[in-house]
Amino acid sequence: MPKVVIRKDGQCFEGEVRPNTNLVVRAGIKQFPFPHLNYGCGMGKCSKCMCKVLHGGEHLAAPNWKEQKQLGDQLDAGFRLACQLWIHHDIELSQDETALA
Repeated sequence: MPKVVIRKDGQCFEGEVRPNTNLVVRAGIKQFPFPHLNYGCGMGKCSKCMCKVLHGGEHLAAPNWKEQKQLGDQLDAGFRLACQLWIHHDIELSQDETALA
């Protein structure tokens, strides 16, 4: 099962998810990655779930049109929308304020 690490506000949250898991869906039903993940609409429209991919980005699907529209040049810096990611491999993400600035 894929291991997910989320860094936020100086804390580190770790857990495993089933393959083909969407983290925002899991957060919405109060399962991993805990309710600590920032998210809003879950449809790629608000960008509240924006995170920086620290490790494992090579296993993610290419950014879709929603991510391209919301994030633009930030994609090149490693940012993605968690609501648009389906996790199949280990991944480490950050929603630290310093990473998002």
